[in-house]
Amino acid sequence: MTDITLFHNPRCGTSRNVLALIRHAGFEPRVVEYLKTPPTRDEVRALAAATGQPLRALLREKEAAFTALGLADPALGDDALLDAIAQHPVLLNRPIVVTPLGTALCRPSEAVLALLPVGRLAPFTKEDGEVVHDDGRRRG
Repeated sequence: MTDITLFHNPRCGTSRNVLALIRHAGFEPRVVEYLKTPPTRDEVRALAAATGQPLRALLREKEAAFTALGLADPALGDDALLDAIAQHPVLLNRPIVVTPLGTALCRPSEAVLALLPVGRLAPFTKEDGEVVHDDGRRRG
């Protein structure tokens, strides 16, 4: 069995599509509804490191708390960003997927395909009717 974890918000269409794509590939991921069970500071730091992106790349800039807390200020370090995410888990962008092939913020939803340890998948239709065609390219 392949270990896949999805940091998920069921109210987010992109996150729902990623979950559906993972299941379309034949996997049942461990789903972490991060608004109910927020990751720890160390987990968030580790997720950012695993993506190869700075922590700031995992922030959801569209949230009101982002502006209210002045998080656009580039002078703010990781500790300040981690404090903000701990206080307002909605600031963590989603969906984040962890698989044996890597970790990524999967926006757009079809970005998850590169992380799935399977061959080329049949076409998949998103909630909005858009059809996703898998090119078969995977990380690794």
